[in-house]
Order: sequence, then structure tokens, then C-alpha cells
Amino acid sequence: MKQVIIVRTDLKMGKGKISAQVSHASVEAFALSDKKKADKWREEGMKKVVLKVNSLQELFDIKEIAKKNKLKFALIKDAGRTQIEKGSITCIGIGPDEDEILDKVTGDLKLL
Repeated sequence: MKQVIIVRTDLKMGKGKISAQVSHASVEAFALSDKKKADKWREEGMKKVVLKVNSLQELFDIKEIAKKNKLKFALIKDAGRTQIEKGSITCIGIGPDEDEILDKVTGDLKLL
């Protein structure tokens, strides 16, 4: 079991901003997830993998693949209080779910 968070690099967010956005994605995706999967993920140590895409379109493409695979996900929109424009979609959190299923969706992406 793992959770995957995918971050847009085209927004040029600072390290602290990325950390906050990844945290939002992790918590929101967890809150939306199936309770049995979430419990199993927690028992196994809450493995997370943070990956990157270069554009909003790439993020939306991943979202559609996740949706087709019936994965739970959370798109994160920024509040616009610091580095980027209000409403900018910064990242997506997917899962937790089985590694094999998530790898089908995100296996070609690179680590952030």
C-alpha cells in the first residue's frame, strides 16, 4: 500500500510551498479514501511517493487515468496567499491503494 502525490513543477514553487501543498494532498486524499485501505496503509507505515509533472495538462491526464482506475484522489487548489495565483492547481494526491494499481497510473513519472 502507498499513496502518491504528484506536483506541478511549472509553477516554480519554493520548497516550503511544495511541502505544504504535498501535505494538503496527502491529508485530503487520505480523507477521501476507503476506510479499509486507509487502515491497512496506516498499519504498513503510510508509504508516500512524491512525483512530478511539468504542466497542468499532465496533471489532468493523470487525474483521468486515476478516475478510470477507480482510485480516490484529491486535486489541490492554492489559496493564493503567498507564491502563486489563487485557484492554481498545484498537485494531486492519489490513494492510498495497492502499489500495483498506483504503479499502472504513475509508474512512468519521475521523483520530485
